[in-house]
Amino acid sequence: MATEKLIAAYDLEINDIKREQQRLADRLKELTALREKAHDELMLSKSEKLMQKDWAGDDFKWSKKIQDVLKNKFRLDQFRQKQLACINAILSNQDVILLMPTGGGKSLCYQLPALVTNGMTIVISPLISLMEDQVMKLKQLNINAEMMSSTTDKTIIKNVHDALTNGKPDIRLVYVTPERLAKSKRLMSCLQKCYLRKGLDRIAIDEVHCCSQWGHDFRPDYKFLGVLKSMFPNVPLLGLTATATSRILIDVQKMLDISGCLVLKASFNRPNLYYEVRRKPSTQAECVKAIVDLLETKYNGKSGIIYANSIKEATDLVKELRGHGLKVGCYHADLEPDVRSKIHMRWHSQEYQAVVATVAFGMGIDKADVRFVIHHTIPKSMENFYQESGRAGRDDKAADCILFYKLSDVFRISGMVFSNKTGLTNLYNVIDYCIDSQRCRRSIIAKHFDEVWEACLCDAKCDHCRKPRESIEINITNYCRDIFKLLNHAAAQDQRLTAAKLLDAWFQQKGDTKLRLKNLSIPPISRDLGEDIVGYLLIQEYLKEDFHFTAYSTISYIRKGPKSVLAMEDNYQIKMMIPGKRKTGQDDIKTSTKRKNDTEINKTSSKKIKESIDLT
Repeated sequence: MATEKLIAAYDLEINDIKREQQRLADRLKELTALREKAHDELMLSKSEKLMQKDWAGDDFKWSKKIQDVLKNKFRLDQFRQKQLACINAILSNQDVILLMPTGGGKSLCYQLPALVTNGMTIVISPLISLMEDQVMKLKQLNINAEMMSSTTDKTIIKNVHDALTNGKPDIRLVYVTPERLAKSKRLMSCLQKCYLRKGLDRIAIDEVHCCSQWGHDFRPDYKFLGVLKSMFPNVPLLGLTATATSRILIDVQKMLDISGCLVLKASFNRPNLYYEVRRKPSTQAECVKAIVDLLETKYNGKSGIIYANSIKEATDLVKELRGHGLKVGCYHADLEPDVRSKIHMRWHSQEYQAVVATVAFGMGIDKADVRFVIHHTIPKSMENFYQESGRAGRDDKAADCILFYKLSDVFRISGMVFSNKTGLTNLYNVIDYCIDSQRCRRSIIAKHFDEVWEACLCDAKCDHCRKPRESIEINITNYCRDIFKLLNHAAAQDQRLTAAKLLDAWFQQKGDTKLRLKNLSIPPISRDLGEDIVGYLLIQEYLKEDFHFTAYSTISYIRKGPKSVLAMEDNYQIKMMIPGKRKTGQDDIKTSTKRKNDTEINKTSSKKIKESIDLT
């Protein structure tokens, strides 16, 4: 009996200690977060202090020279937004992060300073196509620049090593991938020698968001770049990106050991670009026909890019477009480097009207007259979309950015990104952009990148602002509950439902009849709207993807999400905005029609709904 009391006393004290441990662990977590926040605020205050200086002034000792180089070497009349400030800061040996939209002129911010000082500029760039494009343009301007990649001629590599070591030959810019920098001890040795003889003027890191694991395109080899500041403490670092949130910018500064550096942000807005989302046709043949029609009519004789999700998708699309007599090329990472270069050059010379490409193409491509960018499949993130669509209209003339959206494409991509830290979150942001029925496309993009934007400034440069619709608010609670019933019914049969099978069972159109529920009515809406409802429930966490591996692929199944319990409460309602009729007159524009339907939309009201919902 005494022993039992002793054990009970021990258990009591152990439980007390465990509770105290949990309390201390919670407090440690809280204090760590507060310390991190305070550190970030200190870093931001240092950046704010640096930003108070007039970096865009013309009273620097090199001001006259940079104007001369701008006009006589680069043949430009004036600087774009933030370019002069960035150039002055980097020539003042300040570490700088420059956030500038695609096509805003980031490359000039390190190319021009390379001609003002006597040393060498190293440009770290993630893609061969980017380096090829810039080196080609620089040589056309009689600027001595080289690139180092796996396909670079050995003589050129030797010349670069010699230039780094002793300054001969006189090369002003050297482009290199982060992978080569991380793996080539000889290159790093040459860079150290260049630094010791004071011949290393600056290091530019393009697509610097790739440093951060919170970014949409994290690359492990970018981690190596964290050693640059300790190895070359007196060399200013210039990080450049078109796509980074505030959180990513803070993370990048920490990773590169340049906390509190000067951060320059140009507006994301590209006023000459028109943004549009189109419903992707249900079959590939119909989708190809839609693209063919665009290339043969609206974009006849004009240059563009068509982005595909995979190598197979790109190659298949090229074959189909060529079958219609269109001159298009295919660009992806599996092609031999010389083949990629030929395709790149043929596109530049207008031999190809368009390049059908994976994301391996386009980062930093400087072709001014791209009149259209078409996404055959949705991109993996808003950052990818903004960056890829930004290849259009670099000459500041009107250009179109068209995105084809279909829910089934989401699940082909989610299986590839779900293992990434922010993969699904990034993808679901794209779904939100696509199915939104009313907000200005620019407003959505601005909000994502932490920029304030008024829709009235769009100037009808997106489909929602050019051809606005009436917004209709519908109650989809019972639709959600019907979907839960179908998921439960499938689970009772030891079955899992993909999104396609779920929609088949819900609309009772095809598929296994055993997955249907006899007492469940067919929803009185189009299947397209049904897909949007499933997408909305997914991004709002009423539904969730459940991934399972096979020998050949990853399959996405649909299950109830974290908020499914709320959806089953008696008075709980889930509402969704859907597009109504197009507004045709000024009175319609002034008076936005908004219908609230707090009860189930059943068959008795289906006629009314079908009349008011125009999804064409």
